[in-house]
Parts: sequence; C-alpha cells; structure tokens
Amino acid sequence: MGKAAALCSGSTRGLVSLLSAVPCLACHELPGSGRRAMSAETAAAGSRGGGGGAAAGGAAAAPGSDTYKGWLFKWTNYLKGYQRRWFVLSNGLLSYYRTQAEMAHTCRGTINLSTAHIDTEDSCNIVLSNGGRTYHLKASSEVERQRWVTALELAKAKAIRMRNNQSDDSGDEEPASQSDKSELHGTLKTLSSKLEDLSTCNDLIAKHGAALQRSLSELENLKLPAESGEKIKAVNERATLFRITSNAMINACRDFLDLAETHSRKWHRALQYEREQRIRLEETIEQLAKQHNSLERACRGAPGSAGSTGTAKGSVQSAKGEASDEDEETEYFDAMEDAPAFITVTADPKHHRRSGSNLSGASEGHPEDWNLEDSVFESSNQSSYNESCKDLLPRKRRRSRIPDKPNYSLNLWSIMKNCIGKELSKIPMPVNFNEPLSMLQRLTEDLEYHELLDKAVKCESSTEQMCFVAAFSVSSYSTTVHRTAKPFNPLLGETYELDRLEELGFRSLCEQVSHHPPAAAHHVFSKRGWTLWQEITIASKFRGKYLSIMPLGAIHLEFHSSGNHYVWRKVTSTVHNIIVGKLWIDQSGEIEIVNHKSKDKCQLKFTPYSYFSRDVPRKVTGVVSDADGKAHYVMSGTWDEKMECSKIVQSSHGSAGSEGKQKTVYQTLSPKVLWKKYPLPENAENMYFFSSLALTLNEPEERVAPTDSRLRPDQRLMESGRWDEANVEKQRLEEKQRAVRRRREAEAVEALEEGKDYEGYIPLWFERKVDPITGELICTYKGGYWEAKDKQDWSLCPDIF
Repeated sequence: MGKAAALCSGSTRGLVSLLSAVPCLACHELPGSGRRAMSAETAAAGSRGGGGGAAAGGAAAAPGSDTYKGWLFKWTNYLKGYQRRWFVLSNGLLSYYRTQAEMAHTCRGTINLSTAHIDTEDSCNIVLSNGGRTYHLKASSEVERQRWVTALELAKAKAIRMRNNQSDDSGDEEPASQSDKSELHGTLKTLSSKLEDLSTCNDLIAKHGAALQRSLSELENLKLPAESGEKIKAVNERATLFRITSNAMINACRDFLDLAETHSRKWHRALQYEREQRIRLEETIEQLAKQHNSLERACRGAPGSAGSTGTAKGSVQSAKGEASDEDEETEYFDAMEDAPAFITVTADPKHHRRSGSNLSGASEGHPEDWNLEDSVFESSNQSSYNESCKDLLPRKRRRSRIPDKPNYSLNLWSIMKNCIGKELSKIPMPVNFNEPLSMLQRLTEDLEYHELLDKAVKCESSTEQMCFVAAFSVSSYSTTVHRTAKPFNPLLGETYELDRLEELGFRSLCEQVSHHPPAAAHHVFSKRGWTLWQEITIASKFRGKYLSIMPLGAIHLEFHSSGNHYVWRKVTSTVHNIIVGKLWIDQSGEIEIVNHKSKDKCQLKFTPYSYFSRDVPRKVTGVVSDADGKAHYVMSGTWDEKMECSKIVQSSHGSAGSEGKQKTVYQTLSPKVLWKKYPLPENAENMYFFSSLALTLNEPEERVAPTDSRLRPDQRLMESGRWDEANVEKQRLEEKQRAVRRRREAEAVEALEEGKDYEGYIPLWFERKVDPITGELICTYKGGYWEAKDKQDWSLCPDIF
C-alpha cells in the first residue's frame, strides 16, 4: 500500500497501478494496515511538497502550479560564505530572495533552467550553472537536497518542452481578425474562470480529506467493542484508499492546470505580438503613404525629373507602383537613453539611381549619391588607396607566433582573499594572472585598425569622416573579447615606442607618467594626415564576483588638412566570474564623439549583455548628426566583429512607442561595412588570444630607449614560459620602484622643512598642460624622443629595470 501511495502521489499513472493492484473497495481484505497506508501517503505528499519546516530548509509545493519553495543556503562570497535564502522554483525559473517578504517587491537573482546544468558536488550541495551565472547551493540534509534536485530536473524538462513548443509554433502566427480576437479573449476568460474553479476544488478536496482522515483516526482510538473496532478499521482503510485516489486526481488536475496556464501565456504572447506588429505596420504604412503621395505630386509637377527632386527622397515605390519588399528588411534599433527611440527602414536599392560618386558626396542626403556597387567608403574598391600606398608596404618581416602559454596551477583563494575592495593597481599579483604585454603596449593596440583614420583623411564631409572615427573608436575593443588576462603595470618612467612610419605611416610613443593613480600618456603621429593623443588613467575595483575597469581621460584626434578635432572617452569594461566560472568580458556605456570644429556629434551606445535580451550580444548602435542636430548616418554592429554605416535619406516622427516616447523613423540606404575584425592567428588560444599586431608588440627591437617595455626582464621571462623566474624578477622591480618612491617622499619632506617647493616626478617626454577644449590637466608630448633615438642619446632616461 505504501508503494502504491507513493506512485499515486506522483502522477495519474500511479492511480492506474493502484487500481490494478488493490482489490475491490467492497472487499474487507486490504493489503497493509490503515496506519501504514496513511504513513506512506503522507511521506509521498511530503516528498512532493518539501516536508520540512522553513527553518530546516524545507520546501512546499503550491497547489495548482509547478511552484516549489523553500530555504536553501547560497554561497555569496568568501567573507560571508553561505547565507540562508528563500528560493522559489516556478515556470522553469529559479529565483531567490533574502526573506519570504521580499517576494512581493525584490528578486535578488534568477536563473533559467531550460539551458542550465544541474550538478551535485556532495551529499548536500547543488551547483546550477547557466552561461556566465553559477549558483552554489546547500540543503540542510541529503533528503532535502534530493527533493530539490528532483524538482529542478522536472522543472528543467518541462521548461525545455515549453521552449521547443514555442519555437515550433513561433512561425505559425497570422494576423487575426477582430472577431477571432474577441472569440480568443472570450475563450481565455472562460478558461481562466474554470482554472479558478479547479484550483478551489483542489484546495477543498485536500482540506476535507485531511479532516476526514483525522476524524477517523480519532474514532479508531476510542474504546469500543471489538466488532465496532474492526468495522471502524475497515472504514478507515477505505478512507485512506479514497484519500490516495483523490490525491491522484488532484495531481491530474494540477497537471491540467500547468498545461492550461502554459497555453494561456502563449496565447497572451501571441496577442501581444500581433498588437505590436500591427502598431509597427501602421507606422510604416503611414510613412509609405506620405512618401508615395509626395512622389506622385513630384511626378505631376516635373515629369521625367522626379528622380532628382528633393521630394522624392526615401521613396520605396517606383513610378509603376511596384510594391517593395521593405517590410522584410526592416531593422529596429534600441533607443538611446537620452535620445528619442528610432527605427531604421532600409530602402529598396532597385529604385535609386546609381552613380560613381566620390567620398565627399556620401553624406549630403541624396540617395543617388550612394554607390550601390562599390562602397562609397572604400574609395573605388580601395584601388586608388592601395596604389597610393605601394611605397608603404611592409619592409620588415614580423614574428607571427610566441611561445605557447604554460599550464600552471594556482591557488586563487590564497591571492584573492586580501584583494576585495582594493584597487587592482595596489594588489601584488603574480605573473600567472598576466599576459606578456604591458599596459602601454595594450594602449598601443588601439591602433590596430589605423587604416580607418587613413581613410577618414580623404573624406571631404565632416559627418562622413565622423563615421570612420566612430568605427575606429569601437574597433579598439575588438581585441578584448578573449583577453581576460591582466597586462603588466608599467613602472614609473617606463616607455613604449611603435615606430612603423615607413611600413604603416605612423609612429607611436607611450610613457607612464604617474604611478598612483596609474596614468599613461600616448602620442601618435601619422604622415598620412592625422595626430592622436590621450592620457588614460585606469580606475579599477575588485568586487569578488567581477572586476570593473573604468578608463578615465579624453582621447583627442586631429586631422591636419581640415583641422577637424574629435574628442571622446572610453566605456567601462567588466570582467565577470573572477572567483568561480569561466572568465568573460563585457563593454557597456555610451561614447559621445564631438567634432569641436564643426560641432558634429556621434552618440554610440554599448548595450550590456543580458541573458533575457533578444538583442545581438555586444551590440553597438548610434546616430551621426550635424551641428543643427540633423541625423545623417545610423551606426550599427558589434564591438567584437564589425561596424556598419547606413545613410539616412528620410527621417520623420512616428507615433508614440510603448513607453510614451515619440519614435523617429529613419529611412536608410543599404548599410556599408566600415570596419570588420581581422581573424585571429592560428593557435591564438595558446598565445593569450593575441592578434597579429599584438604578437609583434613585444618583439625585441634595436635602438629603442632603455626604458622601453620590450626590455622588462620579468615580462620577457614570462613570454618565454619561465614564470617562476619572472615572479622573482617582478618582485625585484617592484621593490626597486618602492625604494625610489620612498626617496622622493623623503626629498619632499626635506624640501617642506626648508620651505622650498618640491615638483615631484616630472615626465621625461611629456609635459602637463591645461587642455583648452576639455579644461582638464593632461600630459601632451613635448618632443625630443625621436631626436634622441636618431642620436642614440638616452642620457635622460632613468634606470628603472
């Protein structure tokens, strides 16, 4: 009877097994006793509901749903360890709260079980992992752990089925008529009412069944004649069997409720989808009607020349009235936080004139200027560009690989336990966390796609030039997608030069101008017509689970011929899963690029990664506008792969969106790829995921300054795979730097006592000035380095290695 009760409490299939194994209810001979059956049934119900009290970590199943609740201990960090949290499993999602009261207003975290991996470490622990999110949980007992694992596995299987059903049905939705919608709403209302009735009956059966069982048990304990006792015992056993059967029916009703709720949610989503599609379609049709009307008026007013009139901008229908396929190519972009939402509609290229326009005509707003066969931004398929650069082809063969990264084991906790809340620059880290490049060399990596600036020089339109500058600002993040290792902190006075003047047309110089806070000054000169300079201070905080890196400082870019001066700042980089899980990096925030001569602007938004978002990961969007605020180009792409530019030929205000903000509809021509990431070299995963340029940055080179990063002994030893020696050398260099700092502090105290001024550390090749544009104090190149290199006169360089 106990086995039959357990089967019945699990599903309706248990009821079939029970009825086939138990004699007719009219028979007196029943297997087992009433107390044994009731005990088994109670145990089975407890297994489904969670059993234990809240204090003991027990869980409870809510009637009429797949919800499973209870207390578990969750690992938070190494300071607080495991903390008691209230967990709720519902609809394939596991959420947790600090207290049960928080369920009404604050959810601390959620993990989707449909794509999660469930693992058991020991008798009481559970590990849930889903992408970059991992939960380490602990139950109060092994039995409690098993209950949770069972509930999680069942919820995962159900979530997978629901996801598959939704994907199967996702393409079958068709616009419904008003009568169909009314009928569907009526059906949903009726079904909801029936669901409430079933849920009420479910609760009543459970309540009255328990009361009947208690009454019969009390009656059995009374002192009655033997014959009455036997009859009461038989009635009690029959009541027990009725309770088990009712429990099976309740479970069947619960399964029906789950299925009904699932379909109800799917129908609601379908209705919402149709409603949104209708609104979008109405907005698009409204725009098309206006454009078509303008085209008709233009055709009547000037027959034969409508293709060149301003009123024909953005038309998507030909003079013959052929329908376009624009609806199939419509792209929707996220709204900027501080700008109205916008929609881009790609125009049909068949209905625009083709012309071999040059670079300067690409941003004047005329569709006929957009070259459809060759990208306007490629300067006639780059043929003229390549011809003009024949004399700048590489003359020196650079290395294409470095020694493979050794596989060293490391006790992470022994290093990290004293790091929480501190700045990364103040933590004594072994080279095991590093990559064999310094921060100065990582800063120089921003120039990997310098050819974007070479192309921007040729642009006659400032808004078109802004597109290339925006693509260049995004390209600097492409090298970080797999680069989760930490670069070496430069020593004060350390420099790094990259002299590619003959090969690539530019030369770059970096110097570490401050140690606390760490700051590096960078200056780049290109003989192709541009100069870039910046001073970057890295502010970083380690928070246990993630590391935030906030680059502070402005980047300046000036073009020699036009005088256009662009300024922008970097976004925040976040390294996730520092302690547990696989490291991954994300970029988030906004970049505002301003041309301080023409007042053109480009607002770029780096969308942070979200598991629940439907957007493409690492998405970047933006709009290029002129000094009057008129939008000329839409930028779109990802910071790890490519950036595209779409020319705006028509813009108008649509209806208000779901948030009440008015959307701007941009009709654009086909997008052009401005930048695309180079493929990584072969075997890059064993070479710190270095790009082709990064592999050459630490290549030994003659005639460089004695302070150059290539000459750092600890960095060179690490690159060679001799990490133990590199750690010893790193400690020596850091101690040497501390001694120099202590000497400076002593000199400052002595100068103060004597009433003299003490200037402190003075950069060697840079000087501090007030930036006339930003008003900030910035280190700019004062000259002398390349002259010293030509003479090989390094007498000014300090001994830092």
